[in-house]
Amino acid sequence: MRLPPKESVVRTTAVAGLAVATAALLSPADSKPAPLDVLVCGGFAAETPPAASIRLMSWNIERGARLRAVVSAISREKPEVCVFQEVDCNDARTGHRDIAALLARRFGLNYVFAREFQELSQGTRESPAYHGQATLTALPIRSPRLLRFSRQSSRWLPRWYLPNWPFFQRRLGGRIALVTEIHLGNTSVAIYNVHLESQGSRELRLAQIREVVADALRYGPKRPVIIAGDLNTKSFPSPVISFLLESGFRDALPGSPRPTHRSGRKLDWIFVRGPLECTGGRVCAGIDASDHYPLAVEIAPSPSPGGLAAGR
Repeated sequence: MRLPPKESVVRTTAVAGLAVATAALLSPADSKPAPLDVLVCGGFAAETPPAASIRLMSWNIERGARLRAVVSAISREKPEVCVFQEVDCNDARTGHRDIAALLARRFGLNYVFAREFQELSQGTRESPAYHGQATLTALPIRSPRLLRFSRQSSRWLPRWYLPNWPFFQRRLGGRIALVTEIHLGNTSVAIYNVHLESQGSRELRLAQIREVVADALRYGPKRPVIIAGDLNTKSFPSPVISFLLESGFRDALPGSPRPTHRSGRKLDWIFVRGPLECTGGRVCAGIDASDHYPLAVEIAPSPSPGGLAAGR
């Protein structure tokens, strides 16, 4: 039976660069949290038992500007979990649409949207516009929270001397990871929806992924963890990838040389840790709905306590 649609916001509290969601869900009519420190949650999925496996799609959808093509790609690939970056909410350039909520309603999914930036040239004071990350799934979403990196590029701080024109992309905020949990079989899996800095150095991106891995330590060594998203690995060898491998994570698409961006670069990745088996991973290069191509992989609990090699 389809659950009635619902939407709420989760109050978050920023502590030393970390924004942690409290347990209380607030209705939009409640007292307003800081605009960037909220998670917008919606539920359009029917009740489902824990999944034995999932098809996960990770994709930078380029704001959702080509929304029909994004919808077509989701319809074709049929993922149970969507990990999306560059998602607009109320931006003039995408028709003032709430892209995450629209996709969730269209496919009957639950979703969480985290605000990465306020786009100062895309909204108004009365109706602000945001840009961020969204995780959508047919499964119940548990314990959503926001990790706002303590290390950020200064280029996203709005300069008073720049006019508020779209060309200058004046933004207020910073790069984030959106953390959610789902049940896969009898196991709770933590998913990090990550967008690392595109404007800074390799060292800045390395510092940000270090924060993700340090945060994942809270789950212990046996808890399955997925890190997926746009890691902006513009050069190789990348210290970001080396650090993830050294930290016990495995590439869910091992040996895949295909670029994930139309520029020919491999910017997008899915990594797993713990007892998870990854099969059928691929870059969906035939999908032209963004400047990035989606990544898709089947993920299931591994019968081996130590976890099977990804892609086996």
